Amino acid sequence: MLHGGDARAGAAAMIGVALVLAQGPASAQSGADYRIGPLDSLNITVFQVKDLTLEKAQVDAGGQIRLPLIGAVTAGGRTAAELSGDIALRLGENYLQAPQVSVVVSEAVSQKVSVEGAVNEAVVFELKGRTGLMEAVARAKGESRTANPRRVAIVRTVGGAPRAASFDLVAIRAGKARDPEVVAGDTVVVDGSAIKGLWRGIVETLPTLIVFSYL
Repeated sequence: MLHGGDARAGAAAMIGVALVLAQGPASAQSGADYRIGPLDSLNITVFQVKDLTLEKAQVDAGGQIRLPLIGAVTAGGRTAAELSGDIALRLGENYLQAPQVSVVVSEAVSQKVSVEGAVNEAVVFELKGRTGLMEAVARAKGESRTANPRRVAIVRTVGGAPRAASFDLVAIRAGKARDPEVVAGDTVVVDGSAIKGLWRGIVETLPTLIVFSYL
């Protein structure tokens, strides 16, 4: 872990390439739009064909899943509806007449967000549907007594580079600013006297950025 001057230098380098996170990021997914990722677990049901029904079938690291009769199918990057349609098409070509296939994501392992800094309990949780910054902080049992809720960072990797932006939870809760969406891989850092090292350097540098807020 970096400390002192090293932390500030590392944070400055990070923030130097920072950009304001989009209010509605293209990678944000919720509900029916969720894109299956590697190591996710799926429940696949073929109506009235018990032998073809799978529970907690895991997508491999390459985004593939193996199914009876039809073998490997690409699941990664697809929605559950897209995958169910592909499976039904393949089964219908040679094996079943008008098969009805249902795909449900039972565990979205690839969709994780971490919350750190001045919170009551640092946490890593799994995204299921749209999740805003307020909910992410709530998952960490809220800010600690030493927190500065007017300076909460979202750190995100975009194009292989870390980017960050600052948000004001007080304004968001008052309805004076939009609650930004967190996406898979984000780290939320709540400012406060208890945070140290690299995160301290990041949040201290963030005020030089445009802060998300509109009245």
